[in-house]
Amino acid sequence: MSSEFDLIVIGAGPGGYIAAERAGGAGKKVLLIEKEEMGGECTNWGCIPTKSLLAGAKHYVHARESERFGVTVSGAKYDLKTAMAWKQETIETLRAGIAFLMKKNKVEVVKGTAVLNPDRSVRVNDVLYSAKNIIIASGSSAAVPPIPGADGKNVVTNRGILSIEALPRKLAVIGGGVIGVEFASYFSAVGVEVTVIEMMDEILPLMDGDFARAMRKALKGINFATSAKVTKITPKGVDYEKAGKTESVEADLVLMSVGRRPNLEGFTEAGLDISRTGIRVDEKMRTNLPGVFAVGDVTGTSLLAHSASRMGEVAVNTILGKEDRMRYHAIPWAVYTLPEAAGCGLTEKEAADKGIPVKTATVQMRANGRFLAEHGKREPGMCKVLVHAKKNTLLGVHIMGATASEIIPAAAAMIEAELRTDEIREIIFPHPAVAEVLRDAVWEIE
Repeated sequence: MSSEFDLIVIGAGPGGYIAAERAGGAGKKVLLIEKEEMGGECTNWGCIPTKSLLAGAKHYVHARESERFGVTVSGAKYDLKTAMAWKQETIETLRAGIAFLMKKNKVEVVKGTAVLNPDRSVRVNDVLYSAKNIIIASGSSAAVPPIPGADGKNVVTNRGILSIEALPRKLAVIGGGVIGVEFASYFSAVGVEVTVIEMMDEILPLMDGDFARAMRKALKGINFATSAKVTKITPKGVDYEKAGKTESVEADLVLMSVGRRPNLEGFTEAGLDISRTGIRVDEKMRTNLPGVFAVGDVTGTSLLAHSASRMGEVAVNTILGKEDRMRYHAIPWAVYTLPEAAGCGLTEKEAADKGIPVKTATVQMRANGRFLAEHGKREPGMCKVLVHAKKNTLLGVHIMGATASEIIPAAAAMIEAELRTDEIREIIFPHPAVAEVLRDAVWEIE
């Protein structure tokens, strides 16, 4: 293997492998370095395995609730061993697919821990490599705060909980963000007693306030303790303070899910400008060092797999001399719980904080023909749109209900294109489709 490259990419997660694929496809000589598994956190311990398990949980719930659709299922059981095997098969298939893409685009791959030297050479396994450009895509790891008992055998992060061999009787989740709530939804769906403990006054802080409250009520079988500060973890459960009182919840397994920290090992001595949240970059993903870029979670900017992939593309386009920049105002997000939720653009609070005048409208999912036919009146769901009060451009969309994650890309495209309400009303949606709620909500805007 040569030690001279056009581009070295450190990290084979969704930011790194996409960057390597794009650069290799453009004819550049690329080296991709990964210390663990192809696909990074998302493929191996995040997005993909959690969705694989949630898919099984949804099948189980649907089997138990299918009578109202004319389908009677007796003796429905959930088997964790089989579900874990399904999860692993999915992971390995995707790993193989990424490896194929690297081979197809002539990307050389090295396994090991990379160290970026002050002279911008990269050392891996005591071998030095150099390149005209370097992209750091090392991702993030679960943050573990200094809570007494956090190092206990009954405490796991997102990685450890994906390797359990038996379902816990009671699970306590510390943190009501996306990761914590998704795991809570999964375990609750398969019969585990779940309690979520969140320091903030509401779960899912990225959501519109109305929707976060509605989601908390819609997540069946989960106990929530908000405005609660964890003080201690014991072998029997979790102690926390709420409203000046000490309370406790019993749990034989505790999931620590309070956020992520950037993986900076190997980069702190190179002279990079690093903040508390990660490596500082500009809109073209350039760091303060010439020829060195950073993308994804390690920047602390937008901790989403699809954000990382887009950042990787922006970095590669900048290297190739193509005009491009990272834009954050229309990045969609999704929570794959039962029910799903998704959003893009501004919330009402964010608009108010920015001094942007908005008009809003909300429609219920049960008014949608396909949603009603497939889920009935009891299933919660709604769609809310925010429009600039003077320009009538779409600024934000928030959806709760089945298929929310599949609808939100349309909203992202509309927000990115700065479509006005009259332009959106002219778009023809298929009927019946749940996505029609987006158009219906826009029609409700006065």
